Amino acid sequence: MAIAKAERLMNLALCLLGARRPLSKRELRGSIEAYLEAGSDDSFNRMFERDKDDLRELGLVIETVENLEGEVGYLARRDSNRLPAITLDAEEAAALGLAAKVWQQARLAGAASGALQKLRAAGLPEDVDPYGSHGALEPRIPVHEAAFEPLMLACRDRRPVVFDYRKASAAHPETRHVEPWALECWRGHWYLAGFDRERGAERVFRLSRITGKVRARGTGFTAPVPDVVTVRETVRGWAGETADRSALIRLRQGAGYPLRARATRVRERGDGWDELEIPYGHGLDAWLVEFGPDVVVLEPAELRADVVDRLRAVAKG
Repeated sequence: MAIAKAERLMNLALCLLGARRPLSKRELRGSIEAYLEAGSDDSFNRMFERDKDDLRELGLVIETVENLEGEVGYLARRDSNRLPAITLDAEEAAALGLAAKVWQQARLAGAASGALQKLRAAGLPEDVDPYGSHGALEPRIPVHEAAFEPLMLACRDRRPVVFDYRKASAAHPETRHVEPWALECWRGHWYLAGFDRERGAERVFRLSRITGKVRARGTGFTAPVPDVVTVRETVRGWAGETADRSALIRLRQGAGYPLRARATRVRERGDGWDELEIPYGHGLDAWLVEFGPDVVVLEPAELRADVVDRLRAVAKG
């Protein structure tokens, strides 16, 4: 069985790599003997989807293209599946090993392990253990949102998605049509950066506010994808990391330590509360709401109004 599957995967990979145009499922079924022997259309579809996912896990970049008639085709371009010679020194190998240990999800752990095996074959020094000890502390990036994995795959495959999103200031979720660019983690929260088709502009979405399932819709992006540095700066700004002014808040003593760490000035009031001056940028209102009754915004007035609006939306449920 293992030999038969390996042969089937090899034949599928060769078909996709050798094609000059996208091939439909119908054409692939007629070209590969194992697919011709499938008992039914459902059996073939299940087999093909598993094989396609397995090839992508192995590193083959498979594009999904929709023609003018609406038929979906598949293609693996040679220039997208060719790596230059790779040479890694011990420090670079150790950095990759440390990065691979960050992920706690089984799917990502397997992908990281497979990537290191490919790099070993491409020139990773044999005397370097990428999983070796790197000290007493090891990084971890927990991911609890169900939307993470489908969005990660959508970013990788450059596939538009649809999901329901509830803003902190809204009582009910709205449907968003997004071309996903990248996932970024800031202050323990995951964000998706992408192009919102209905709004015609870049947007950042916090994964914890995505409700329901993430659905793939259509193929192809309509907006150019910025480089990773630009995307990271976009997320940083939307997550409240870019401040251009100050805000004055009242904070209950013994609470809000993350806010205290960012404060530029703290004054004890003597009544169980402190006054803090903190940097004010996009997203601060959403962050302040998380501290509930332990925070009161004094100024500016627009920040106070934004926080009140968000609290009212939460109260409405």
